[in-house]
Amino acid sequence: MTPEEREELCFLPATDIVTAVADRRLSPVEIVDAVLDRLDTVNPLIGAFCTPAPEQARARALALADALARGGTPGPLAGVPLGVKDLIATAGLLTTSGSPAYRDHVPDEDDIVVERSRGAGAVVLGKTNTTEFGYSAAGHNPLFPPSRNPWNTALTPGGSSAGSAAAVAAGLGPVALGSDGGCSLRVPAAFCELVGFKPSMGRVPVWPGCRDERYPGVSGWESLEHLGVLTRTVADTALMLSVLAGPDPRDRHSIPCQDVDWNAAARLGALEGCAGLRIAYSPDLGYLPVDPAVRAVVDGAVSVFRDLGCTVEEADPGWSDPAEAFQALITAETDLTGMRRLIGTHGPSMSPHLVAWMTREWTARELTDANIARKALTNRMAALMSRYDVLLTPTSAVPPFPVGIQGPDRIGGRRVDDTAWIGFNYPASLTGAPAVSVPAGRTPDGLPVGLQLIGRHLADATVLRTAAAYEAIRPWARRRPRGIGTDVGTGAARALG
Repeated sequence: MTPEEREELCFLPATDIVTAVADRRLSPVEIVDAVLDRLDTVNPLIGAFCTPAPEQARARALALADALARGGTPGPLAGVPLGVKDLIATAGLLTTSGSPAYRDHVPDEDDIVVERSRGAGAVVLGKTNTTEFGYSAAGHNPLFPPSRNPWNTALTPGGSSAGSAAAVAAGLGPVALGSDGGCSLRVPAAFCELVGFKPSMGRVPVWPGCRDERYPGVSGWESLEHLGVLTRTVADTALMLSVLAGPDPRDRHSIPCQDVDWNAAARLGALEGCAGLRIAYSPDLGYLPVDPAVRAVVDGAVSVFRDLGCTVEEADPGWSDPAEAFQALITAETDLTGMRRLIGTHGPSMSPHLVAWMTREWTARELTDANIARKALTNRMAALMSRYDVLLTPTSAVPPFPVGIQGPDRIGGRRVDDTAWIGFNYPASLTGAPAVSVPAGRTPDGLPVGLQLIGRHLADATVLRTAAAYEAIRPWARRRPRGIGTDVGTGAARALG
């Protein structure tokens, strides 16, 4: 097999891999070996995988190949290489949550999404890098080298599912598991030109019980945390959700999914489009500053939906900025006693922003006000979505920015807090609504921009269908970084800092 053919294997969609393995045209071993070889070359440049597991992956691929040779039935993810975010528990495989406090933590059990993925035939390549405990939308932590954006390695891939996004964009597997409590699937998708789908709250179960009580930092944000995937195509997202979604008694928030045929929704959008949908477009939600280059790209992407036969109206959703309420709710769902104990032992080596956040004193009134604000937002979202099927916004207020910072302090000429750039993501997180980021295009500097599609309560199928219809007109999956360390938009070489 030529180097070019091996590269093509690395960028094969998961849907093609499953079909080729089932037809015996490709072996799981061929696929996994090609991706692991690429990982050896590329990963040192982008820091996507913090804990690669090549021996485990090859053993799993060999076992799958042997089972198929003996007449076994291939699973729905047979032979698909998979990255797993380092916040998600993996039995027998280091799970550090990006923190020095957990540098030696090896869980005894898989989280539900890993259990289901392995059971369907996926091959876990290792753990992908994350920000410390997921409390940041950038791509660095104090334990491992930072993750870097494959389109420009001087820039962040976003976070907290930083390594998962960098891996998929760079051809280190077609799919990767991630989580999204506030923006952590959608922002990395926007920055790395990927699909990042946050399903409705409860569609994909989370199992806090598999997380060792001695490690309080990964107890989870119970009413906010969503698990999902990063992929290069909408069809791959649908394939993964067809395996991951569905209730589990270990997660009291998990809900049935019989109302959603994930694969059919993606096929329907790709083949028949989404004509007739009523779409609201809000370029700033009425309160957020936006980089003019981002606004221009998203305006152009939104025009596509008119071509698809949708009714598109610019709308002001009518709610106030929920950023403070979001931060208070995260704090309320954190094991502060345990986290502060970790800080007492490891504080000097932990992320400064995390230490400051976890040691701040919050009042009961602040936490109560946050819950009231969440209810008000949910009501206003329901009122808006009674008139529309989908709400469109930018995913991020800015394009990718340099590695090592939490975010820009100025957007569109306005001085802002360094988390203001992720504000478009909070409404879907706080309400539990389904939301996806899809590639909207590039800035004049060649940097990826994401478009966010938010659906009605539990309308996951509509969001998937709409994303697939948009992808059919504006496909992006054939684009790939041709030289890690080079900005593809300008061709200018970028130094690895």
